Amino acid sequence: MQWLTKWFRSDVDSVQTQRLFQSLLTLAWTVEAKDPYTGGHLWRVSQFASAVAQAEQWSKEERAIATLGGFLHDLGKVSVPDAILKKTDKLTDDEFAIIQSHPNEGLYILEGHPLGPIVRNAVGLHHERVDGQGYPNKLSDEAIPPEAKLIAICDAFDAMTSHRPYRQAMPKQKAINIVEENLGSQFDVSLGQRFVSLAKAGEFDAIIAHTDEGIPLHHCPTCGPTITRYRDDAPGQLLHCPLCLQQAKLVKTKNAYHLEPTGVQIPASKQRRKPDTSLIKRVIQETISTIPTQALLERAEGSR
Repeated sequence: MQWLTKWFRSDVDSVQTQRLFQSLLTLAWTVEAKDPYTGGHLWRVSQFASAVAQAEQWSKEERAIATLGGFLHDLGKVSVPDAILKKTDKLTDDEFAIIQSHPNEGLYILEGHPLGPIVRNAVGLHHERVDGQGYPNKLSDEAIPPEAKLIAICDAFDAMTSHRPYRQAMPKQKAINIVEENLGSQFDVSLGQRFVSLAKAGEFDAIIAHTDEGIPLHHCPTCGPTITRYRDDAPGQLLHCPLCLQQAKLVKTKNAYHLEPTGVQIPASKQRRKPDTSLIKRVIQETISTIPTQALLERAEGSR
């Protein structure tokens, strides 16, 4: 890996650097396209993690690792069958075992990527619990790296405040209460307290149920807030609900966007959208401009 560090040392902010980061984040969007209930999940978890890391006064490098880890933590779900991800009934033991395999599957996908070591902990350990009852390794307390502990909280909170196949999104305060009730068992006490403090102060209100800064999920008349709008979508853009597959047209009235049903139901084979490349590029550019890129590359090399 010395060739990698030497290559970037000459021009840390090069186009090659952006492409390397982009290749990593684009991997994650395969999960967003696969699971219709997680629209914006990666962005939200990433934003929660970044905000907590900043409040905890983590270094720029540590904050970058948490931010990138938030985007990539669910990478392994690409190997989980659609029928399991979308199942509305209780999972069987065998199906839950498949779900539990996704952290290790994510590590397999990262294997060989130059930046893989930077987000390995977030991808492979975000379902560990401080009481040792998590998966896949049943690690506890200090054996769990800080970024994995942080992603665990952010991931669970977003799952609770988002629609899922088996339930509707719960109110923010209820989700906060559940996090508080599980401090010291499921969640790290110190990081959890910081997360709860920020949530109660309203610091996450512009993230919850959003898919990008200032862009909330749109409501499908049938399924609730499940329709994702990209920042580059212009009025007249045809969008659709990934659950009931009903099509809707994006309309702008004054300064507000809303959707008008077209009455068309699209085939399931055409429901997936391409990755939001403009969002990916923007996150990468912001990340590269604010972090010690060289330090991350050296960390990736040193951990191999």
